[in-house]
Amino acid sequence: MNVSEAVERRVSVRAFRPDPVSGEVVRAILEAAHRAPSGGNLQPWRVHALAGEPLAQLKALAMAKLAAGLETPEYDVYPPDLWDPFRTRRYVCGEDLYATIQIPREDRGARLRQLARNVEFFGAPVGLFFFLDRKLGPPQWSDVGMYMQTVMLLAIERGLDTCAQEFWARLPQTVGDFIGLPGDHMLFSGMALGFRDEAAPINSLRTRRDPFEAFAQMRGF
Repeated sequence: MNVSEAVERRVSVRAFRPDPVSGEVVRAILEAAHRAPSGGNLQPWRVHALAGEPLAQLKALAMAKLAAGLETPEYDVYPPDLWDPFRTRRYVCGEDLYATIQIPREDRGARLRQLARNVEFFGAPVGLFFFLDRKLGPPQWSDVGMYMQTVMLLAIERGLDTCAQEFWARLPQTVGDFIGLPGDHMLFSGMALGFRDEAAPINSLRTRRDPFEAFAQMRGF
């Protein structure tokens, strides 16, 4: 598989098979991804990988916390009062997603239950968490994002799939306490890792993309 094929195959998978992923494979992916670029070679990413009983324990704690109410988030995943075209893109993405599992907009309860599936890592056998030092800034946030993208593409090469989950930034204390995160580090994102359930309708979603002309210009060619 070449890089272009991996980029094309990568989607946010929201239904996984329970098949385990070996620790050797997870380590190989995370270690290979450290060749991702970072400004000044700061390598700001920190990663925790959970599987088996530790993952089950965290999911139970997070589900209990979710039932009681979310914590103060590390950051706003989306800006307040999101404007177009971003607002429309997010709306269409949500509508397309829920259409795959036949949940209408007015069924708020079903939508919230689907959101809660984030806590279960959508059934994936591996949960990843990405952190960085709180004193670092937006450029280093983008570096962590590039590391995560590299992880996602390397997972595709191994026959695995992923779903990046900024949802976990809403439960930073639960995650931080569980893994013993130092106070000077912040939770940036989670990620589900495992084998895609090809039969799950929700995995049929291919989010829409604007045409090239909507986001790029070329001159002098």
